[in-house]
Amino acid sequence: MSKRDTNDARGIDRNPTAYGDLGFSRYLRRAFLASAGFDRGDLDRPIVGIADTSSDYTTCHRQMPELIAAVKRGVLEAGGLPLAFPTTSLAEILLSPTSMLYRNLLAMETEEMIVAQPMDAVVLVGGCDKTVPAQMMAAASANVPALCLVTGPMMTGSWRGQRLGACTDCRGYWARHRAGEFDEAAIDEVEQALCPTAGTCMVMGTASTMACVAEALGLMLPGGATAPSGSGDRLRHAVATGRRAVALADGRLRPRDVLTPAAFRNALVVLSATSGSTNAVVHLLAIARRAGVPLALDDVHDVSARVPLLVGCKPAGAGYMEDFHRAGGVPVLMKALESLLDGSAVGVSGRPLAALLAETADPADWQETIGRLEAPLGPPGALVTVRGSLAPDGAVLKRAAATPGLLRHRGPAVVFDSPDDAAARLDDPALAITAEHVLVLRNAGPVAAGMPEAGSLPIPRYLAAAGVRDMVRVSDGRMSGTAYGTVVLHCAPEAAVGGPLALVRDGDPIELDVAARRLDLCVEAPELARRRRAFTLPVLPARGWRRLYAQHVLQAHLGADLDFLAP
Repeated sequence: MSKRDTNDARGIDRNPTAYGDLGFSRYLRRAFLASAGFDRGDLDRPIVGIADTSSDYTTCHRQMPELIAAVKRGVLEAGGLPLAFPTTSLAEILLSPTSMLYRNLLAMETEEMIVAQPMDAVVLVGGCDKTVPAQMMAAASANVPALCLVTGPMMTGSWRGQRLGACTDCRGYWARHRAGEFDEAAIDEVEQALCPTAGTCMVMGTASTMACVAEALGLMLPGGATAPSGSGDRLRHAVATGRRAVALADGRLRPRDVLTPAAFRNALVVLSATSGSTNAVVHLLAIARRAGVPLALDDVHDVSARVPLLVGCKPAGAGYMEDFHRAGGVPVLMKALESLLDGSAVGVSGRPLAALLAETADPADWQETIGRLEAPLGPPGALVTVRGSLAPDGAVLKRAAATPGLLRHRGPAVVFDSPDDAAARLDDPALAITAEHVLVLRNAGPVAAGMPEAGSLPIPRYLAAAGVRDMVRVSDGRMSGTAYGTVVLHCAPEAAVGGPLALVRDGDPIELDVAARRLDLCVEAPELARRRRAFTLPVLPARGWRRLYAQHVLQAHLGADLDFLAP
């Protein structure tokens, strides 16, 4: 029997094409790869796939080709054969209606490409908001040795002597423009200064949060979350990732070995200490579900309640990711959190977290970006979850970015039936909205709209001009991790499936009590029952991905994954 007649499921012979003749499949593979210049010596090496999410539409990933070249160098140095392959690229700013609609599509595509193509390990290169969580979901499902590598954050810009960073400053300056503080010429100048380099948002938005979470989970080599895009640190990390991928190609350490309950607890500690994006809650729930690890909203709340704020990055602080990186990044943060972490967790480095932290320095006295548990930068409870008659299955609020005086509030509802409805009517003075009102946005959840980042509704223009900077807002949608304000998000179940948000009417009293973890619609039960009898489910999209998504997406408190992809 010739070697071609056996299937050792290694290297280029993994996942053979189904011709009904295994030997022919191997023979034909080598024939076509010879056309690309690969010889027998090349094809006898371990194969490392490299998922490439570069796109002209995704400016965050502008320098990804350079990063992939660095990964390839590391793979070759370690004796492997790197083969890059494209996947969908999710451009947060240039996708309609929202990149979140396509997170599960990217997760499914990436999983399928990992298991359909021959590779002994895979490096997942992403960065922009939904790309990294989609890749981690795919890694958990495919369970082929995998490492995450991110493009890294942008460097900061400057305008009239003020340091600028996307996208918290984007929102802050836009709000001031709406309030009449800046004219068109000034906001045009800001627009050109906000994003000076390639890379993801340089604040603790969703992209930076998910990079930190990936490192804390152990799916990224230590130190990989914070190095700026295009920097030598970023490229050296890419090379190290390529080298490590070859070592993992023996299959002894796979994603589900890394994604343990201990790893998720550690990730929640880091999420809380960074006052990370509320979007990370939805993503972590989805990744944990794929990995078979029980994780719920209450776990997020319970961990956050005992972890203080230690990272001073916007929107919860004043610094930027380059400051965090110079202060030591996630390894030094985890050193500061050591007593709250499970040191037994083993990530893709192959070493227990406790051993890694034993070699890591404490936060330095000269820097202000990373605090210590005994001298935190803010109190515990950066992220809170609430329940009540308006969100029976839960909702999320970023308390660290909220106005303290609004954390207990009762006011009349002003209801918007969709993001488009809000855009059309929010600034209409005829609505007579006051600062005491509660702005309610519905039909922005997973089924209705793919869960866009519309929950942080702007302050009505006439109130902003009068100096109002925050209001209570309630939504079944999401908000950007770069946003701020007293915004209750991810209300579950959403309005489109008959959740209580569907029953709210203008003027209904809504009560938020964050200390009591309550969000309630203060309307008598008989009246709500009458309204429910009149409720009808919305019509699903007619075709394609949007129809499949609406038919199968889970609610936010379950991670908004597709039901047939989530065990």
